[in-house]
Amino acid sequence: MRRSTEPLWWLLFAIGGAVAAVLMPVHILLGGVGLAAGWTRDAFAYDRILALASHPLGRLYLFVLIALSLLHWAHRFRYTLAEGLHLKASWLPVEVGTYGTAVVGVALAALALIRL
Repeated sequence: MRRSTEPLWWLLFAIGGAVAAVLMPVHILLGGVGLAAGWTRDAFAYDRILALASHPLGRLYLFVLIALSLLHWAHRFRYTLAEGLHLKASWLPVEVGTYGTAVVGVALAALALIRL
């Protein structure tokens, strides 16, 4: 029997969807609406954001948010291309392209957060 990596990708898809559904609206509310309305102007000063992002827990939080959101996107986009555009005949290039892009994005995020 051939082993598949499919359960791993579905797990990352589910966790990434949950993280994106819970945390992204908070970021949009605070960063987009709150900043524009003037509620969080002092909280989003450069030195405060740099201090938050430089802390190890802040880096971990940002990495988890970025990595799981990218992996969620990759899985959703893979199935959109395969089933929506009927690209099942070229399944491997679609898989390599979507997951490869997500892995490169995760690696770049990790590099940026390490160098912070």
